[in-house]
Amino acid sequence: MSVKKALTRKGYNFYEKRLRKKVLLERTPNHVAIIMDGNRRYAEDEGMDVNEGHARGKKKLEDVIDWCHDLGVKVLTVYAFSTENFSRPEEEVKYIMDMLESTFFAFAEDERIHENKVALRVIGDRSMIPESLMQAVEHAEARTEGYSNFHLNVAIAYGGRQEIISAVKKVAEEVKNDTLRIEDIDEQSISDRLYTYDLPDPDLILRTSGELRISNFLLWQLAYSEFYFSDVYWPGFRYTDFLRAIRSYQQRFRRFGH
Repeated sequence: MSVKKALTRKGYNFYEKRLRKKVLLERTPNHVAIIMDGNRRYAEDEGMDVNEGHARGKKKLEDVIDWCHDLGVKVLTVYAFSTENFSRPEEEVKYIMDMLESTFFAFAEDERIHENKVALRVIGDRSMIPESLMQAVEHAEARTEGYSNFHLNVAIAYGGRQEIISAVKKVAEEVKNDTLRIEDIDEQSISDRLYTYDLPDPDLILRTSGELRISNFLLWQLAYSEFYFSDVYWPGFRYTDFLRAIRSYQQRFRRFGH
């Protein structure tokens, strides 16, 4: 490493430690939701195969889980694969599904997961998820059932509108069966029938890659969330970038619609 690069790294480390210290002095968000965007563009910019970009993205998620533990974030929800993503090239979809399968099996046996009492939940339309991946999902969910120190929600075959439609259908079925009265339907009735029914709504929604849109993610739950958009591609997302997002959240006054 050149002297210039060493000095740059030293300055970066100093800034990161200073920023972390400031973040820890104030309340951190309880629930952070992330749209992990930019794997393919990162791979293109780095001259690597697109699948390598997805592999780097998986490793980045592992880093972010550690960062959440460090800062006291209790719930992390990540957008891994939307319903629309199934339209991507078949080879790419298969690679992602296989990668997720191996990741969930490894997750279920990871000692750190059990030491930290991490509860895994996959949210999305399970009927669209390949059977082999669902076996890995169910295994990991069963192995972490009952844990509550940290919640990791992974959105696969997920769409925000589809989730709301599913909740409305449940409400309609209960009304039809006379187990719910129409006059009793309210916001809580919908919230209680979402994938995240027992978890708090996101305090902070973060998207990487510079895109300024929500892409059908947690449409009901984000009603009062704060937003942060980073221009860094997901595999290149650094702890400093995460700290900046948390710090930005801390400096806002949350009005909750007022």
